[in-house]
Amino acid sequence: MTIFPVVLLCRPADIIVGLDTAGARWPNARMTKHTLPTTKLPSGEAVPILGQGTWRMGESRARRREEADALRLGIELGLTLIDTAEMYGDGIAEEIVAEAVGGRRDEMFIVSKVYPQNASRDGAVAACERSLKRLKTDRIDLYLLHWRGSVPLAETVAGFTDLARAGKIRHWGVSNFDSGDMKELAGLADGMKVATNQILYNLDRRNAEWELLPWTHQHGIPIMAYSPVDQGRLPKQAALKVVAKRLGATPAQVALAWLLRQKGMIVIPKAVKPEHVRENRAALDLHLSAADLAELDRAFPPPRRAAALDML
Repeated sequence: MTIFPVVLLCRPADIIVGLDTAGARWPNARMTKHTLPTTKLPSGEAVPILGQGTWRMGESRARRREEADALRLGIELGLTLIDTAEMYGDGIAEEIVAEAVGGRRDEMFIVSKVYPQNASRDGAVAACERSLKRLKTDRIDLYLLHWRGSVPLAETVAGFTDLARAGKIRHWGVSNFDSGDMKELAGLADGMKVATNQILYNLDRRNAEWELLPWTHQHGIPIMAYSPVDQGRLPKQAALKVVAKRLGATPAQVALAWLLRQKGMIVIPKAVKPEHVRENRAALDLHLSAADLAELDRAFPPPRRAAALDML
């Protein structure tokens, strides 16, 4: 059995002094006043390890301003990586991202995703153009295949390559790919240019640890964890509440800190209420001890056998 090794990426002290675990200064990018710790894409580019998700945004016209305001607050707190998709709110989430970003585009790292049915070579290009229009930008920093569909992977990769050459996207990746999918992708021409795999991964959804996470770690491909608090279900777990109370934190912060401590991990919680945005940002300052981690492992055990990758 192979279990993905858990590695502490940063300590609160590292954040305070602005050093990564190797002692290097954070990159001098055009950032907000709150600079976050980073991990590296295969290209070597550093990206924040904590961002903002937008799933389910854009589904209610009445909440549009509230959603844009929440994203804007996150940006002020340094959460400059925002994940969205053409699927979310039928594209309206991308419009909300554009509203929140405003004139700060050069500070941002914007991630969007293409529907699998739109991911043919020409279809991916057309879908990306539509997303660019809604996002009011000339490029997407990271463009992902939302999940695997009937279009051959080689076609999708060709479309992504065309977009990258045209400067429409800067990096491309995949979402909801299991280890077999990743290995198939790696065998394609340009397949190892994949920048990340965005998956459902949290304390209660750990099947990826059996094979997928060790494989991506070996190849230097970061994981982007969506639904890190399992759509609000995790914070209700008694075991998480016990650890959180002992640490003077919230259960959601413990769940986020458990992910953020892992090497090569990018976490994208969604928040609409200002207090939740601030709560997510503060999770970066929470340190989990060996005893805390052991307690969480007992409550949420790692996989003991291969199992299908969880997906929402």
